[in-house]
Amino acid sequence: MTKDNPLVSIIIPHWNGIEILSECIDSLLKTNFESFEIIVVDNASSDGSQEWIKSNHPNINLLENDQNHGYAGGCNRGAKIANGKYLIFLNNDTVQEPMWIDHLIQEIESHDDIAAIQPKILNYYNKNIFDYAGGSGGMMDIFCYPFARGRLFLEQEEDTGQYNDARQCFWASGTAIMVKRDLFDAAGKFDEEFFAHMEEIDLCWRLQAMGHKIWVEPRSVVYHKNAVSLPMHSHRKYYLNHRNSLLMLFSNYSIPVAFYLGTIRLMLEVVALGYTIIKLDFKHAFGIIRSLIWVILHPVTIIKKRYRFSSIRRVKDKTLFDNLCRTPIVLAHYLFRKKTYPEIELKAD
Repeated sequence: MTKDNPLVSIIIPHWNGIEILSECIDSLLKTNFESFEIIVVDNASSDGSQEWIKSNHPNINLLENDQNHGYAGGCNRGAKIANGKYLIFLNNDTVQEPMWIDHLIQEIESHDDIAAIQPKILNYYNKNIFDYAGGSGGMMDIFCYPFARGRLFLEQEEDTGQYNDARQCFWASGTAIMVKRDLFDAAGKFDEEFFAHMEEIDLCWRLQAMGHKIWVEPRSVVYHKNAVSLPMHSHRKYYLNHRNSLLMLFSNYSIPVAFYLGTIRLMLEVVALGYTIIKLDFKHAFGIIRSLIWVILHPVTIIKKRYRFSSIRRVKDKTLFDNLCRTPIVLAHYLFRKKTYPEIELKAD
C-alpha cells in the first residue's frame, strides 16, 4: 500500500461493524499489488469505528461523515479525496484473493472501451457458490429486473467454472467495482437519490449510454458476506430494490420506451403485490406499495434525472437493448421455474 501517487484508490463505505471492517482491511493488506491507497468513508458509525481505525490503521485515509449518506453518498465523498486513476468501490464485508487487483488492472487496461469492471464474487460462507450480489457479471431484463451470471433472484448456482470467461456484462456489482476515475466523474458519479441498492446499475447504464462497456474478469475473486448492512428480507431492502428499479426505468429510457415498458412493469408490480399478500409477506407488500407511492409523489425528481441522463447520452435505447434480456426474467423464474442464468449473446462483443 502506498500514499504516493497510487494507481488505485480503494474506497470502502462503512457504517458500524468493526469486526467486519477489520477482516476486510487485513485481507486488503495481503493484496499482491503495491500501488493502491485505502479510503474508509465512515457514515457516522456509533460503535467507535473511527477511533479504532485511527489507532490500528493510521496509514488508512479516514473520512468521517456527520451523518449516514448511504452507499452512494459515502462512495461519492470518498471519490472526492481519492488520488488514483482507478477507483475501486468495495463493501466492507468482503475478503479478497491476493491477485484480485492485478487481474482487474490487466483487463481494464487491455481494452480502451471498458469503463468499469468487477471480479467474480463468491459467497463468503460457502465459497463454492456465487454470491447474491453480482455473481460473475450483472445482467438485467428490459423491465429493469437485475440478475447475474450465477444468481437468478434467490437461486444461487454452484461455481463449477461455467462463468470463468472474461466478457461484457450490463452492470458491475457495487460489492467490488473498479471504475476509471475520469469516466466516473463524467457520468455524474453515483446518484445519491438511490441511497443504497442498484446505484451501481444506474451508473453502469449511464456509462454505456456514453458509449463505454462494462466487464467482468473472473480470474479476480472476491468473497462477500452479503446482507450484513441491510438484512435480506427487511422492509427497507424490499422498498429500495423496487423503488430504485422503477426510478431507473422511468429515468433512463427514452420517453416512448419508458411509457411502454413502464406500463407493463407497473402491471407486474401489481401482480407481485397480490402474490406477497397471498403469502402473507407484509414487509414485502408494504415495500412495493411504498415504492409505488414514491414514484407517484416524485415526478420532479424523475424529470431532473431524465435531463441529466439525456445530457450525457450518446447511445440510443435500440443499441442498449442488445445487452439486455428481452424475456421478462420475473416470469421466466416464477412462472416457468427457470433457476439458472439465461445466456445473452451480447452483440456489442
